[in-house]
Amino acid sequence: MALVETPSRDEAEARLGAYLDTQKRKGLLRFLTCGSVDDGKSTLIGRLLYDTKLIFEDQLADLENASRKFGTTGEDIDLALLVDGLEAERQQGITIDVAYRFFATPARKFIVADTPGHEQYTRNMATGASTADLAVVLVDARKGILAQTRRHSFIASLLGIRHVVLAINKIDLIDFDQPRYEAIVAEYRTFADTLGFASIVPIPLSARYGDNVSLRSENMPWYEGSTLIEHLEQVVVDDSRVDAPLRFPIQYVNRPNLDFRGFAGTVAAGRVAVGDLVRVAKSGKQSRVREVLSPRGSVSGAGAGEAVTLLLEDEIELSRGNMLVAPDRPPEVADQFTADIVWMDEHPLLPGRSYILRTENDQTPATVSELKYRVNIGNFAHEAASSLSMNEIGRCNVSLQTPIAFDAYADNRATGAFILIDRTTNRTIAAGMIVHGLRRATNIHWQALDVDRGARAALKNQHARVLWFTGMSGSGKSTIANLLERKLYSEGKHTYILDGDNVRHGLNRDLGFTDADRVENIRRVAEVAKLMADAGLIVIVSFISPFRSERRAAREMMRPGEFVEVFVDTPLEECVRRDPKGLYARALKGEIPNFTGISSPYEAPEAPEIHLETVGRTPEEMTEAVERWLREYRPSDLEGNDGD
Repeated sequence: MALVETPSRDEAEARLGAYLDTQKRKGLLRFLTCGSVDDGKSTLIGRLLYDTKLIFEDQLADLENASRKFGTTGEDIDLALLVDGLEAERQQGITIDVAYRFFATPARKFIVADTPGHEQYTRNMATGASTADLAVVLVDARKGILAQTRRHSFIASLLGIRHVVLAINKIDLIDFDQPRYEAIVAEYRTFADTLGFASIVPIPLSARYGDNVSLRSENMPWYEGSTLIEHLEQVVVDDSRVDAPLRFPIQYVNRPNLDFRGFAGTVAAGRVAVGDLVRVAKSGKQSRVREVLSPRGSVSGAGAGEAVTLLLEDEIELSRGNMLVAPDRPPEVADQFTADIVWMDEHPLLPGRSYILRTENDQTPATVSELKYRVNIGNFAHEAASSLSMNEIGRCNVSLQTPIAFDAYADNRATGAFILIDRTTNRTIAAGMIVHGLRRATNIHWQALDVDRGARAALKNQHARVLWFTGMSGSGKSTIANLLERKLYSEGKHTYILDGDNVRHGLNRDLGFTDADRVENIRRVAEVAKLMADAGLIVIVSFISPFRSERRAAREMMRPGEFVEVFVDTPLEECVRRDPKGLYARALKGEIPNFTGISSPYEAPEAPEIHLETVGRTPEEMTEAVERWLREYRPSDLEGNDGD
C-alpha cells in the first residue's frame, strides 16, 4: 500500500502563504445583475455559485429543503433561493433587498449584487449599481425588452457603469431560437446606443440548466461567443481612480492626546505618500504629509480604496466634511450644482422643499431650486415637469445652505455622488450624481450694515419674533392673529401680519395650490418674515402651511428662539361646520382640488411652542394665552441683543 507523504509544517505554511499570495494578486470585479422582475437574476447568481463549487454540503441540503417548500422549478433545485434569503422574498418569489455574494475562479475574484427587478424597489437597484464596474442585464427571452430593462440600463449608465452583458435568459423556453435572440439584441443595442456604454456583450443562456453560464451549450451551435464566466474573467475594466488626482475625504479626526492629531479616512482617488504636498479643499491651505498610518502600521504611502490615517507637518483647520486634495487639481467648492437625481420616495420631489444632502463625508440642508427636466424612460426624451414621482429620473439644480467640496460624478464616483434625506422621517429619498457646479455672480456679497437687528429691535423696546400661526382653513388662526396684533399695537409694539389670503393677491399671485406651489408659497413667506424680523418687528404669520418640512425650514431660517410655532388646533369636523368661506362645501363636492383636510393632507405640529385647542374657548381667551406666553418667554440666547 502506497503511503501519502505528509508535508512538514514549514512546507505547509509555505504552500498556504503561496496560495494566499496568489489569491491576493487576483483581480476583483464588482458587478450586478439587473433587469425586470422574474427575468432570472437570482437563479443566475445561484448557478454561478453552484458551478464555482462555493456551496457547502449543509447549504445544499438546506437548499433542497427550501426548494421543496418555496421552489418554482418542480423537482429540480431552485438555485434562486440561494440568494433570496428573506422569508418575504421566498414567499413572493421576488428579490426585495440587495444581496451581495462573493465567488472566485482561478482567474479572478468577484463580488456580485443581486438587485430587485420589481419597479417598487428600483432604489435598491441604484444602491447595487453605485459600486459596480459591470452590469449583467437579464432579459427573459419570451418577453423581450421591458420598461424596467430600459430603466435599469439608464440608471446603470447614470451611475458610471460602462460595461454591459446582455444576458438573454430562459432561451430554453423558446427552443433556443436564434432569430428571436438576434431581434432582442438588435432592439437593445438601438435604445442603448445613446447611453455611453463602452461595451455591450450579448450572451444567450439558461440560468436554470447552465447553458452558456460556465459551460458552452450544445443546444446553441449557432452561438460562437464566450460563456458568461469566460467573459467576466477576461473583461478589462479600467480603474481610473488610481491615476486620478488625490481625493482624501476626512471621516474622523483622531486626537487621543495633545501630541497626536491624525486625519482618518479612505483614499477616494489617486495616491498619497509621505512628503507629498496636500491642500485643504475648502480653505485652500496647504501642508505636507508627515506620516501615513495603515492597519499594518506606518507605511510610505497609500492608494485609492485604502483606509489610512494621515499626519501633517502643520497644524491646520481640518475636520469631517472637508478633504485633502492634490494642490494643482482641486475639486470644486460651491453651494450650487446641477445633478441627475433618481427619486426613490413615494412622496414626490417638490422643488423648494428643504432636504438634507449627504455626501461620503459631509452633509448640509439643500433644496432643489429648479427641476430642469424629467427623463422619459420609454425613449429617454427630456420632458418638462414640476415634480418627480417614485422611480422617476430628472436633472435638477440643487442649492445648498453651505458649500461642499465635490467633483463631477463622471470624473469621480466617490466625490460626485450624494443622497437626499427627508428631514422629518430621516428616510433616504433620492440618489444624485453631480454633473457640474454652478457659480454665483462674483459681485454679490453680504453687505455689512452698521445698524443691525438688535439695534432696530431695541429702538422699538421689543424682541423680534416670528409668530407662525398654522392650522386648517376655518380653524380661527386669522381671527386670533388679528386680535393679537390689535392688542400688541395698543401696547406700543411694532408688528406686521402676513396673511395667506392677502399675500396671494400680490407676492404669491402666480402660485396655485399644488403641493409644489404650496412649498414655494411658504418658502417666499418665510424669506419675507425673516427680513421683517431683521427689521426688529414682531411678525405674525397666518398660513395653513400644511407640511411640517416647510415649517421646519422656515424655523431654521430664523435665529434661535425667534420662531414661535402657534398651532391653532381645531378638529376637521368643526372647521367643516364653521366653513366661513364656503370652501369645504365645494371641496367635498370635488369642485376644489388639493384642498387641505379633504383631498390634501395637513401635517399637525408635533411640538409647537404654543398649542391652542379652540373648541370651547373664545378667540379672546386664546389671544390672551399667546400674549401671556410672549410676556413670560425670554430666550437666553437673544437676551441683550433685541432690547427689552
